[in-house]
Amino acid sequence: MLAAYGWDRTWADAFAPYEAEGLLAGRVVRVDRGQCDVVTADGTVRADTAFVTPRDPLRVVCTGDWVAVEPEGGTPRYVRAYLPRRTAFVRSSSSERSEGQILAANVDHAVIAVSLAGELDLARIERFLALAWESGAQPVVVLTKADLVPDAVTRAHLVQDVETTAPGVPVLAVSAQEGEGLDVLAAVVSGGTSVLIGVSGAGKSTLANVLLGEEVMDVQAAREVDGKGRHTTTTRNLLALPGGGVLIDTPGLRGVGLWDAGSGVGQVFSEIEELAGGCRFHDCAHESEPGCAVLEAIETGALQERRLESYRKLLRENQRIVAKTDARLRAEIRKEWKRRGAVGKAAMEAKRGRLR
Repeated sequence: MLAAYGWDRTWADAFAPYEAEGLLAGRVVRVDRGQCDVVTADGTVRADTAFVTPRDPLRVVCTGDWVAVEPEGGTPRYVRAYLPRRTAFVRSSSSERSEGQILAANVDHAVIAVSLAGELDLARIERFLALAWESGAQPVVVLTKADLVPDAVTRAHLVQDVETTAPGVPVLAVSAQEGEGLDVLAAVVSGGTSVLIGVSGAGKSTLANVLLGEEVMDVQAAREVDGKGRHTTTTRNLLALPGGGVLIDTPGLRGVGLWDAGSGVGQVFSEIEELAGGCRFHDCAHESEPGCAVLEAIETGALQERRLESYRKLLRENQRIVAKTDARLRAEIRKEWKRRGAVGKAAMEAKRGRLR
């Protein structure tokens, strides 16, 4: 039974010490108010998480975790430990606090659902991609409600825009209404664990139902006034797919804050990082420096200015988040601000001297 949820020899070896203590192996399929549902070889059990609820929000039990749960007999039953995670999908819980929030654990594919019912928000897609790459999962962008863009040429242009925004990432246009593209998506998620993420109204619950082959998740229509969805899904649920693999459906995300996602940002903007290798100065900020290969690419049209602005924005945001918990980085940022301030002041003074 556990094999259907991703149990393998590596997990079994990691669990061996807990098995020797008489504990049961299981995977968390849902967490709710200090308790969780755990699928085990004996079936799904309800367990308390009091023993695995540390102060660090990134170390709490999460949907997708493999855990050691007490055998039948105790009331309540407790989760005693969880196995080291292979991957973890994490975002910033709030821009006002230096805390991360783990959304899903041990994920192989991050399926980013984006609705074609409205205008594409490429910057938001880049944010989701940065988090997905940082998690260690392979991102996949799924453009839902493709039937609302009946013109094939227009749809192809939209797919191309997203492919440019997501280098190295599969981009699929699907329609749950017409069944378009769903066979390809089903093949992608049939191996391993996939997490389905996106904003409310992106069609995640509809997509989950189609992949599951039954109406498991409630579905509500998006508001006509602004196209936004209602939070149909309120918890993160792990479900076994009939064609193999498991799917974690998540509530719609209002905020997509980065959390220590520097390498993820770099992977999203891999073309910029590759260009930066050709800059004259190794610490080039790509603003006005001579010999900047990135600025040259913008001048020639090889790089979109929107991409560079988005790259800068995400790097700054991620740096602020990391600096909240890293005193040395905060000092380095202040030093850089002073350096840039001094350069700007010197430039202004030189300009005034020339004007005189």
